[in-house]
Amino acid sequence: MIRRIAFALLATASIPMILHAPAAHAVAAPASLIQMDHISVQVIGKGSPVILIPGLSSPRAVWDGVAPELAKTHTVYLVQVNGFGGDAPGGNLGQAILPGMVADLHRLVTEQRIAGAAVVGHSMGGLLALMLTQAHPGDVGRALIVDALPFVGSAFVPGSTVATVKPQAEAMRVQMAGLYGKPLPEAVGQAIARQNALKPASQAQVAAWMAKADMRVSGQALFEDMQVDLRPQLKDIATPVTVIVPWSPERGGETVTLDFYKREYAGTAKLALTGVGDSGHFVMLDQPDAFRAALTAWLAG
Repeated sequence: MIRRIAFALLATASIPMILHAPAAHAVAAPASLIQMDHISVQVIGKGSPVILIPGLSSPRAVWDGVAPELAKTHTVYLVQVNGFGGDAPGGNLGQAILPGMVADLHRLVTEQRIAGAAVVGHSMGGLLALMLTQAHPGDVGRALIVDALPFVGSAFVPGSTVATVKPQAEAMRVQMAGLYGKPLPEAVGQAIARQNALKPASQAQVAAWMAKADMRVSGQALFEDMQVDLRPQLKDIATPVTVIVPWSPERGGETVTLDFYKREYAGTAKLALTGVGDSGHFVMLDQPDAFRAALTAWLAG
């Protein structure tokens, strides 16, 4: 189980494990940039709306492999959390970062008049997509969750709760914030890369670009991520939810991994799981063709 391994390492190591990391370069010049308190959004293309939300410490460039092609037939809203990708932290130096992001996303949908948009989120971005769907059902027509859980603590310790993982979450917040303003130790970057991607090129990207994130924002966002448990609310989400689940033989295999996700998403009214083999957490880096095909098929409905 990919995340279980990552969180187990994080619990026992003296270095912080960051769940998500940036990808390569910016997409083609955006038509516009919307700056908000907790996020910024680049808008490209024209057509039915698609919102792409990256994960913890990741910039919008994580979607470089799919965004330009999507923009040919969709209006693509490329989200980036303030403080990631080298951006200033803006309103993300306080607390309640995740609720602030959800509020900004709702404002984006309202002001752009794109209610019912297709929303894609990777990891923490997937949790944000679920939170937006739960809080504002009309905002999201359908959600594609890329390797995210409604309660990430389940991957940390099976049977855990928000309360039981809080001490570890607080410790990780302190560790990560302590890295702010310092060069990222090479061992930290390499450990994070190995736990989040399988392919050498993917690992190189993870290790290289994660250093651009403001560790104060990453630490607080990770703490809040670990303090959210949406499982009791899943039964109330009527929006169709598809989850892309990466798996590999050395990290549990397909059956074990998919069964774990089925249990964690139990009660979701309209749930579909799509497995992608030979992949780590960054599916779009490890298996770009398979990810592009899954996204295209999902958008085609």
